[in-house]
Amino acid sequence: MELIDSHAHLDFPQFDEDRDAMLERARQAGIVGIATIGSASGLDQLDAALPFAEAHDWIWATIGIHPHEAAEATEEHFLRLAGLARHPEVIAWGEIGLDYHYEDPPRPVQQRVFARQLELAAEARLPVILHCREAWTDALEILENEWAPTGLAGILHCFTGSLEEARRGIAMGFLVSFAGNLTYPKSEPLRQVARQLPADRLLIETDSPFLPPQGHRGKRNEPAFVVEVAKTLANVRDLSTEEIARITTANFRRFFRLEEAAAGRPATEDLSSPS
Repeated sequence: MELIDSHAHLDFPQFDEDRDAMLERARQAGIVGIATIGSASGLDQLDAALPFAEAHDWIWATIGIHPHEAAEATEEHFLRLAGLARHPEVIAWGEIGLDYHYEDPPRPVQQRVFARQLELAAEARLPVILHCREAWTDALEILENEWAPTGLAGILHCFTGSLEEARRGIAMGFLVSFAGNLTYPKSEPLRQVARQLPADRLLIETDSPFLPPQGHRGKRNEPAFVVEVAKTLANVRDLSTEEIARITTANFRRFFRLEEAAAGRPATEDLSSPS
């Protein structure tokens, strides 16, 4: 069984004491790929994901400015990201987006930084990885107005929205990624969404070191635990875990055209219209 963790933060200090062992556990669990996210380590570490992708041919990197850091973002940071976007191991721009759970940074600031990064991602021809928390109305409107015309699409990371919101993302070519919260007892509405989405738009992730699945609540999350997300998604869709692994791994590889990436950075598939 081969699985891909489509979203993890491998550079975070929670892994400092056992990072190599953590990666080996992932391999032993059947993880054949990890997208490590380079946007949540602070503005002084915009390249935080790149060392992992450079060292391991089964790990890919992203870049971006998380909405929590939006108030500190400057044009210098944007220019730095534009340069990093040319790195051959960078496959996406993100996670970026909107987070209204707290009122700081202010919403207009988050929206401005989100829109600026969409502009830069379009210039770099990179898809985006969306972070959206309690902000679906604004996030989807911005994407529909400013991103959908590019045809580059992206991933709705750690999806928590409604079926209608997922369908709006899919209509723009986005894949929908489910994390450990899919396994929580109170997440039945989310499981019902996962049941109804097209199989070719599904991904799984850990968001490590956050959001451990139900059997690991209260502990640090890690990529090996994406198996638990796969098991829950399989149960929701009346499939075997092996079949969900096959589907989600194929979806990730197809979207990023990984089979075509040997000569350089993978180009993304034009998924602006759902299949």
